[in-house]
Amino acid sequence: GVLSEASAICAITNPTVNSYKRINAPVTVSGATWSPNTISYAGNNRTHMVRIPDSDRFEFRLPDGAANPYLLPAAVLAAGLHGMEAKLDPGKRMDTNMYQQAGGNVKKLPQTLVDALSKLEQSKVLKAGMGDEFIGSYVKLKGLEWQRYLGQVSPWERDTTLDV
Repeated sequence: GVLSEASAICAITNPTVNSYKRINAPVTVSGATWSPNTISYAGNNRTHMVRIPDSDRFEFRLPDGAANPYLLPAAVLAAGLHGMEAKLDPGKRMDTNMYQQAGGNVKKLPQTLVDALSKLEQSKVLKAGMGDEFIGSYVKLKGLEWQRYLGQVSPWERDTTLDV
Protein backbone atom coordinates (compact mmCIF):
# COMPACT_ATOMS: atom_id res chain seq x y z
CA GLY A 1 0.00 0.00 0.00
CA VAL A 2 2.84 2.40 0.82
CA LEU A 3 4.45 1.65 -2.53
CA SER A 4 1.19 1.98 -4.47
CA GLU A 5 0.36 5.34 -2.83
CA ALA A 6 3.92 6.69 -2.70
CA SER A 7 3.37 9.56 -5.15
CA ALA A 8 0.37 10.78 -3.13
CA ILE A 9 2.02 10.21 0.26
CA CYS A 10 4.93 12.30 -1.00
CA ALA A 11 2.82 15.47 -0.59
CA ILE A 12 2.56 14.68 3.14
CA THR A 13 6.08 13.32 3.72
CA ASN A 14 7.77 16.04 1.68
CA PRO A 15 5.61 19.12 2.22
CA THR A 16 7.85 21.94 1.00
CA VAL A 17 9.27 23.18 -2.28
CA ASN A 18 12.77 22.37 -1.03
CA SER A 19 11.76 18.80 -0.17
CA TYR A 20 11.87 17.96 -3.87
CA LYS A 21 15.38 19.35 -4.22
CA ARG A 22 16.42 16.60 -1.80
CA ILE A 23 14.51 13.84 -3.60
CA ASN A 24 15.75 14.88 -7.03
CA ALA A 25 19.27 15.87 -6.01
CA PRO A 26 22.09 14.96 -8.37
CA VAL A 27 24.47 12.22 -7.27
CA THR A 28 27.18 13.68 -5.05
CA VAL A 29 30.95 13.22 -5.20
CA SER A 30 30.59 10.33 -2.73
CA GLY A 31 28.25 8.68 -5.22
CA ALA A 32 24.99 9.02 -3.31
CA THR A 33 22.43 11.45 -1.96
CA TRP A 34 20.99 8.88 0.48
CA SER A 35 17.48 10.00 -0.33
CA PRO A 36 15.17 7.94 -2.52
CA ASN A 37 14.19 9.03 -6.00
CA THR A 38 12.19 5.97 -7.08
CA ILE A 39 9.22 4.00 -5.79
CA SER A 40 11.07 0.82 -4.95
CA TYR A 41 12.15 -1.46 -2.14
CA ALA A 42 15.16 -3.61 -1.36
CA GLY A 43 17.12 -5.20 1.44
CA ASN A 44 19.87 -3.25 3.15
CA ASN A 45 20.18 -0.64 0.41
CA ARG A 46 19.71 3.07 1.13
CA THR A 47 19.03 4.05 -2.48
CA HIS A 48 15.44 2.74 -2.30
CA MET A 49 12.31 4.31 -0.84
CA VAL A 50 11.71 1.31 1.43
CA ARG A 51 14.69 -0.46 2.95
CA ILE A 52 14.31 -3.85 4.66
CA PRO A 53 17.61 -4.46 6.47
CA ASP A 54 16.25 -7.29 8.68
CA SER A 55 13.32 -9.66 8.44
CA ASP A 56 11.51 -7.98 11.34
CA ARG A 57 11.74 -4.30 10.39
CA PHE A 58 11.58 -1.86 7.51
CA GLU A 59 12.69 1.71 6.98
CA PHE A 60 10.49 4.16 5.08
CA ARG A 61 13.06 6.58 3.67
CA LEU A 62 10.77 9.05 1.91
CA PRO A 63 9.95 11.60 4.66
CA ASP A 64 12.12 14.63 5.27
CA GLY A 65 12.50 16.75 8.38
CA ALA A 66 9.69 19.12 7.37
CA ALA A 67 7.03 16.40 7.56
CA ASN A 68 4.24 16.98 10.07
CA PRO A 69 4.70 14.36 12.85
CA TYR A 70 0.93 13.78 13.05
CA LEU A 71 0.08 13.64 9.36
CA LEU A 72 3.03 11.44 8.41
CA PRO A 73 2.00 8.32 10.38
CA ALA A 74 -1.66 8.85 9.45
CA ALA A 75 -0.83 8.78 5.73
CA VAL A 76 1.50 5.77 6.08
CA LEU A 77 -1.07 3.85 8.12
CA ALA A 78 -3.89 4.63 5.68
CA ALA A 79 -1.81 3.42 2.74
CA GLY A 80 -0.37 0.43 4.59
CA LEU A 81 -3.76 -0.76 5.82
CA HIS A 82 -5.15 -0.45 2.31
CA GLY A 83 -2.27 -2.54 0.99
CA MET A 84 -2.92 -5.28 3.55
CA GLU A 85 -6.70 -5.26 3.08
CA ALA A 86 -6.41 -5.37 -0.70
CA LYS A 87 -3.52 -7.90 -0.48
CA LEU A 88 -1.45 -5.76 -2.84
CA ASP A 89 1.69 -7.34 -4.24
CA PRO A 90 4.70 -5.06 -3.72
CA GLY A 91 6.33 -6.40 -6.85
CA LYS A 92 9.83 -7.63 -7.29
CA ARG A 93 12.44 -6.62 -4.73
CA MET A 94 15.22 -4.67 -6.42
CA ASP A 95 18.70 -5.05 -4.98
CA THR A 96 20.41 -2.60 -7.29
CA ASN A 97 21.80 0.87 -6.80
CA MET A 98 18.84 3.04 -7.84
CA TYR A 99 21.13 6.03 -8.43
CA GLN A 100 22.71 4.04 -11.26
CA GLN A 101 19.58 2.22 -12.45
CA ALA A 102 18.61 3.51 -15.87
CA GLY A 103 14.95 3.65 -16.84
CA GLY A 104 13.22 0.31 -16.71
CA ASN A 105 9.74 0.08 -15.34
CA VAL A 106 10.57 1.66 -11.97
CA LYS A 107 8.41 4.68 -11.19
CA LYS A 108 10.07 7.91 -10.17
CA LEU A 109 8.88 9.96 -7.22
CA PRO A 110 7.20 13.31 -7.98
CA GLN A 111 9.56 16.00 -9.26
CA THR A 112 7.85 18.92 -7.47
CA LEU A 113 5.42 19.69 -4.69
CA VAL A 114 2.68 20.50 -7.20
CA ASP A 115 3.16 17.08 -8.86
CA ALA A 116 2.76 15.37 -5.48
CA LEU A 117 -0.29 17.49 -4.61
CA SER A 118 -1.94 16.42 -7.86
CA LYS A 119 -1.40 12.76 -6.94
CA LEU A 120 -2.70 13.35 -3.41
CA GLU A 121 -5.83 15.03 -4.75
CA GLN A 122 -6.48 11.96 -6.94
CA SER A 123 -5.83 9.40 -4.18
CA LYS A 124 -9.01 7.57 -3.18
CA VAL A 125 -7.03 5.64 -0.57
CA LEU A 126 -5.74 8.68 1.30
CA LYS A 127 -9.06 10.48 0.97
CA ALA A 128 -10.76 7.48 2.56
CA GLY A 129 -8.12 7.18 5.28
CA MET A 130 -7.63 10.84 6.11
CA GLY A 131 -10.91 12.37 4.98
CA ASP A 132 -11.98 14.18 1.81
CA GLU A 133 -12.28 17.50 3.62
CA PHE A 134 -8.78 17.29 5.08
CA ILE A 135 -7.17 16.29 1.77
CA GLY A 136 -9.01 19.11 -0.05
CA SER A 137 -7.90 21.68 2.54
CA TYR A 138 -4.31 20.40 2.57
CA VAL A 139 -4.06 20.48 -1.23
CA LYS A 140 -5.49 24.01 -1.28
CA LEU A 141 -3.10 25.28 1.43
CA LYS A 142 -0.01 23.71 -0.15
CA GLY A 143 -1.16 24.83 -3.61
CA LEU A 144 -1.14 28.43 -2.35
CA GLU A 145 2.42 27.91 -1.09
CA TRP A 146 3.39 26.64 -4.55
CA GLN A 147 1.84 29.73 -6.17
CA ARG A 148 3.80 32.02 -3.82
CA TYR A 149 6.97 30.15 -4.73
CA LEU A 150 6.30 30.60 -8.45
CA GLY A 151 5.78 34.33 -7.92
CA GLN A 152 9.34 34.83 -6.63
CA VAL A 153 12.29 35.91 -8.75
CA SER A 154 15.34 33.89 -7.72
CA PRO A 155 18.95 35.12 -7.60
CA TRP A 156 19.72 32.75 -10.49
CA GLU A 157 17.00 34.37 -12.61
CA ARG A 158 18.32 37.85 -11.75
CA ASP A 159 21.91 36.83 -12.52
CA THR A 160 21.22 35.07 -15.80
CA THR A 161 18.22 36.71 -17.41
CA LEU A 162 18.10 40.38 -16.41
CA ASP A 163 20.10 43.00 -18.23
CA VAL A 164 22.06 45.31 -15.99
